[in-house]
Amino acid sequence: MTGKLIALRRSAGSAPVEMSDEALLAACAVGEIAALGGLFDRHRTYVRRFIGQLAGSDERDLDDLVQSTFLELYRSASRFRGEAAVRSWILGIANNVVRTHARGAIRRRTAMSTLASIPETLVPALDGPLLVAEQMARLRVAMGELTHDRRVAFVMCDVEEVPGVEAARILGIRPGTLGRRLHEARQALRAALAEGHS
Repeated sequence: MTGKLIALRRSAGSAPVEMSDEALLAACAVGEIAALGGLFDRHRTYVRRFIGQLAGSDERDLDDLVQSTFLELYRSASRFRGEAAVRSWILGIANNVVRTHARGAIRRRTAMSTLASIPETLVPALDGPLLVAEQMARLRVAMGELTHDRRVAFVMCDVEEVPGVEAARILGIRPGTLGRRLHEARQALRAALAEGHS
């Protein structure tokens, strides 16, 4: 897969910078690999962060999932209907890639055991950077304990700031279902952070 990633980066230089995401996606639909490189350069940072939030994977797995997302984007570019922003549509593909990866379970178990092994501090009162680090550790563990559906709702809407209606459309669910999942995710994460203050 690393060779494919390098090829994506090399080909990106030939895609005109002024082309819109929609135009690049249309070019992908007719087999223009340079257009894929352009989309890769524009969106890889968002996609990588989004996948990292969902999957909690190590660096190598994360790179593989990002590559898989863009390769799937290239294969399914002709199915883009313009009902959402291109970036949001790409995040929807990333969600499906992560879901498929999670079904493999071996890497997911490894990632979860890594998160679970973060030692909890025994210091009764923390301040400054130590408090922030302790809260971030609690948040990582709590994110790992969320169901995939709740985690993707939280990451897509609260972290990546995809509008709720658009996120629901991308995920193929009703806005009310998305709202419920988002509410449940926020409650669980708040409760995890509150445990650290009790």
